[in-house]
Amino acid sequence: MSTNRYELTPEQLALAEARKLKKLEREKEQVKNARQNDPRGRILERRWLRLQSSAEGAQSVKVMTWNMLAQTLVRRELFPESDCLKASQREHMLYTEILSHRADICCLQEVDRTEKVFPVLGEAGYSFVFKAGPRKKHGSVIAFSKDKFELVEDRQVFYDETDVRQDGDERGRKGSSFFTKNIANLVALRRRDSDEGFFVGTTHLFWHPRYTYERARQIGILFREITRFREELAKPSWPCLVAGDFNFQPDDAAYALLVGDPLLPAQRAALQFSRVVHRSRDPSVPAPAPKADADEDGEDGSEGDPDRVITNARAAVPSDGLLSDDELAALFAWGTRPVSAYDAGLRTADRGVRDTLAFGSRVPLPEGRRGACEPAWTSYTHYWKTVLDYIFVLDPPDRQVSVLGLAEPFPEEKLVPGLPRKGVCGSDHISLSAELAWDAPTHAEPRSTCDP
Repeated sequence: MSTNRYELTPEQLALAEARKLKKLEREKEQVKNARQNDPRGRILERRWLRLQSSAEGAQSVKVMTWNMLAQTLVRRELFPESDCLKASQREHMLYTEILSHRADICCLQEVDRTEKVFPVLGEAGYSFVFKAGPRKKHGSVIAFSKDKFELVEDRQVFYDETDVRQDGDERGRKGSSFFTKNIANLVALRRRDSDEGFFVGTTHLFWHPRYTYERARQIGILFREITRFREELAKPSWPCLVAGDFNFQPDDAAYALLVGDPLLPAQRAALQFSRVVHRSRDPSVPAPAPKADADEDGEDGSEGDPDRVITNARAAVPSDGLLSDDELAALFAWGTRPVSAYDAGLRTADRGVRDTLAFGSRVPLPEGRRGACEPAWTSYTHYWKTVLDYIFVLDPPDRQVSVLGLAEPFPEEKLVPGLPRKGVCGSDHISLSAELAWDAPTHAEPRSTCDP
């Protein structure tokens, strides 16, 4: 009897593999559609603003960012107008919001209940990196399409323990005013079809409205560290994408320092006012009276008061190492300046969009300054109606980003009386999404399948 066995040809094996991948894609799409069609996940439909077409041969990516509002931080007194503060009321809206953008890369902040969120990301075809500050009950996630990217390396930046100067003692080298427990989550992602890729960073900066200096210090550290990350991995042609909840507005000193605009007198005054040292940095500062409702983030009912003054702190002295305005500007000197996807993109949109949906339509900025075309709102609650969230791009040398499209900002009437709200949004923040493109670098070549 013959023992010959029929073997598939390489072409037949390749066809079978292609069919298998196509079936997996269909199944993932069915999962996404099922979640988005769940009535419990109904949200306000988002219009997509197509701004320009991609040039032939350009490499594009779609990135979104969103502060999901951690359930551990929800307080009725902070959101008196909301009709959906329970986890069971919000969770399906959260999933729908993330998946509706169909982004290649998702930057998420205030992520908790990870036993629920992580399986949703996995089913939708994402790999992800989660990081959280010490003793934090929530963290940040960078999720990326596992079909398009592979993880090269990930890092965490702990702002509280990062030096901003070389001289002085340990506290002086940090130059920090407050021990905040905030961190940055960084990843390097390589495209699966080439040796090109991206460095991606997400963060949630310190929340207290009066600590202008500390936020400026933190965002300066973030961009310095992601630039070093790119240099250390020797990938100078890879763009850096930095997105998240920065907790400052476009008219803030930190925004001006970031984009390279000169500091205005009011911004210098805000920096100087916040050059203090909190008791979390110097235990010799007198202890505050006990407060029953404070949580582990300091994000308690006091956040509902936007005029709260700085307490439990002393004025900084030279040995504390806090940076001067000139030293802060030097911290932000990494070469090319970052570009805001929304500020750059909305400048090319119809005038009607800019006049009604951009930050400059409600807060006048001096002519020539950046930030006027950020969204009018990215957080809208009973107490907080502001812009805190951004998508920034740090271009590599000789390559310039093009903003192909944006998720259109919502008009204010869609957000009244405040978020979270059933059928509108499951968080107190509004997600941002941008499609970006760069011309392919001249040296780029397809990767060999044998590359590591």
